[in-house]
Amino acid sequence: MICIGILGCGTVGSGVVKLLNQNQEIIAKRTGEDIIIKKVLEKDIDKCLRLGLNTKQIAQDFSDILNDPEISMVVELIGGIEPAFTYITEAMKKGKNVVSANKDLISTKGKELFNIAQENQVDFYFEASVGGGIPIIYPMKLSLAGNRIKEVIGILNGTTNYILTKMSQEGRDFAQVLAEAQKLGYAESDPSADITGLDAARKLAILSSIAFNSRVTADDVYVEGITAITPADIKYADELGYAIKLL
Repeated sequence: MICIGILGCGTVGSGVVKLLNQNQEIIAKRTGEDIIIKKVLEKDIDKCLRLGLNTKQIAQDFSDILNDPEISMVVELIGGIEPAFTYITEAMKKGKNVVSANKDLISTKGKELFNIAQENQVDFYFEASVGGGIPIIYPMKLSLAGNRIKEVIGILNGTTNYILTKMSQEGRDFAQVLAEAQKLGYAESDPSADITGLDAARKLAILSSIAFNSRVTADDVYVEGITAITPADIKYADELGYAIKLL
């Protein structure tokens, strides 16, 4: 049995809770382990209760998770640099394995976190930080370890790809499609990281660090978003045989 503590119960965190509860039996059969949600750190208690969590599972403070000897794995889904970095660091020093989907943190302080994990002999997994369920990080680190990778290129942000596709197919302007994407849940209420290209830059920094065995941060990546793209730009590109994408 593996007891986990989840930090954050937003869009991603809620999805993790639902999947672990709904697929508990399947996961146990495939992994040979029962994964139990012992504690969830979330300010919105009502949200936790709506997800089927009981009051004993709701942590009042990070220390409730950190000092629980039964919790061997911490799943960080808060986002941002702090307090995520501090929480992950403290968890590792307590001998807890960590899973994170935090591309912002990993693209900025990844090397420090890897070193701390190694020093404390714990595992640090971050597959969900790039590509969600493709997967891509694990194959690049292990399956392609014997290959010399010369280039990393692709569409790394689903929100901008949706917006540009809709603009191309329907001739609508950026603001209209963005509003629709937010309404449908394809874009965050604050989509700035996506539409300015920062989200894709963070993901590219993570992939480049792995692919080229080097230290690449988001600051090293040239960034240009899609906020200035107009239907006219898309029309002219199409006439020349091109499609506009954020790569």
